[in-house]
Amino acid sequence: MFADRPHSIDLNADVGEGMGQDQDLLPFVTSANVACGIHAGDPRTMSQTVELARRHGVAVGAHPSYPDRAGFGRRPMALTEGEIEGCVSIQVRALAEIAALYGVSLRHVKPHGAMYNVAAQDLVVASAIARAVAALDPSLVLVGLAGSALIEAGRQAGLRTASEGFADRGYRADGSLVPRGEPGDVLHDPGVVVPRAVAMVQEGAVTAVDGTRVALQVETLCVHGDTRNAAALAARLKQGLLDAGISLAPPA
Repeated sequence: MFADRPHSIDLNADVGEGMGQDQDLLPFVTSANVACGIHAGDPRTMSQTVELARRHGVAVGAHPSYPDRAGFGRRPMALTEGEIEGCVSIQVRALAEIAALYGVSLRHVKPHGAMYNVAAQDLVVASAIARAVAALDPSLVLVGLAGSALIEAGRQAGLRTASEGFADRGYRADGSLVPRGEPGDVLHDPGVVVPRAVAMVQEGAVTAVDGTRVALQVETLCVHGDTRNAAALAARLKQGLLDAGISLAPPA
């Protein structure tokens, strides 16, 4: 996607989740993944977040989840393909309708939490998500973990995709993320996160928790809106990327 702009990256954030950092965080990113009222948020927060993103010139995308508000969307659910398609469709459509009130068109879709992680490995789940997105708007970019089944499913569905890396999350040797709650799951030190992000973009690699060097090609980097001091981390990330000669832009 960024082949004509070497060393350019999208910096995205998961927002609209009621963490109280969005206002400070959004000025430092280029894309916003807005919670669609299922794992977090409601029409009011969705509206506020879209308006805030519009004000800062940040691309808006949907962040659909399993219907698991009590677990913040971080617990896998055994849904049928049809149920997954319907769940994703309802959420993306709801955000699109709210965004239209502010003259904003959705640019991308990035699943949240357990849905994202399951779709990274399960092509059936990934394909159901991709079909839902393609049926709603084939111009939407599908965001998924670099090298994952979700990226493959998106391409098979004829969607443009954006391979995602996580500057503030730990990786396993197989390229998957360290599950939350395990040692090394979330990184907070900008002194670690910033050079890690730069290496992902410039070298196409990240160091896993066991020291293995994992190859990955990323087109977007995520800062979690629920990470401690997310806004300060995003500011450091943005400056560090720019200092390394890396330009920032949302997916085309």
